[in-house]
Amino acid sequence: MADTATTASAAAAAAAASAANASTDAPPFQLGKPRFQQTSFYGRFRHFLDIIDPRTLFVTERRLREAVQLLEDYKHGTLRPGITNEQLWSAQKIKQAILHPDTNEKIFMPFRMSGYIPFGTPIVVGLLLPNQTLASTVFWQWLNQSHNACVNYANRNATKPSPASKFIQGYLGAVISAVSIAVGLNVLVQKANKFTPATRLLVQRFVPFPAVGPAGDGADASGPPHAHPGATPDRHVHAGEIETTQLEPEIARATSSRTVVYNKGL
Repeated sequence: MADTATTASAAAAAAAASAANASTDAPPFQLGKPRFQQTSFYGRFRHFLDIIDPRTLFVTERRLREAVQLLEDYKHGTLRPGITNEQLWSAQKIKQAILHPDTNEKIFMPFRMSGYIPFGTPIVVGLLLPNQTLASTVFWQWLNQSHNACVNYANRNATKPSPASKFIQGYLGAVISAVSIAVGLNVLVQKANKFTPATRLLVQRFVPFPAVGPAGDGADASGPPHAHPGATPDRHVHAGEIETTQLEPEIARATSSRTVVYNKGL
């Protein structure tokens, strides 16, 4: 019995030590700044994983309020003793994943960046279904472009209001181009007499890719800007700025600008 108690005590001590080490591994907290260094590919990769982490979809309302309050306490210098950097980084991750940075309103779950993969994957599966009919092709292309447009709109830069006509124009352009390309290519494949049934089925599997690609350019009219040199970054959780000297050499050589703006989420 004594040996068992000693072993249990040792295990508890080891767990406590491990937890303490985990908290000290977190870098010093900086409000509004990325947790991971953006000067390396690995740091940016880990930052992207944080943005799309689907676990934030299950955060309760109470946990969200606690996270927001913790950040407010940090901002006003009223943090209670014992709060670790890890807790502050976690609170900021939760707030940025759920609340719009400009409006401070909750983003509808399917349109959050953390929900893009869980809610977008079934749509991708639908796009790749074999033996698509005209109706199913139109439906899945419409659903895909609608989801993309909603994600872009929900995560838009709300500090610079844009007319609703701009979003509608981009959405309609994306849907029409996607549906037209997908239907047109399917018709061409079906009329290709030289294709064997197996080849025709294989080619049809790739039809969604050229349909989705060009349509995405139209959908961008309702979303955050793409990275471009020399631009001023929007105040948005998914936009960032980095000096070209801190990028990988092959990327830095591609521009003469001192800084570039990049999209962190899309």
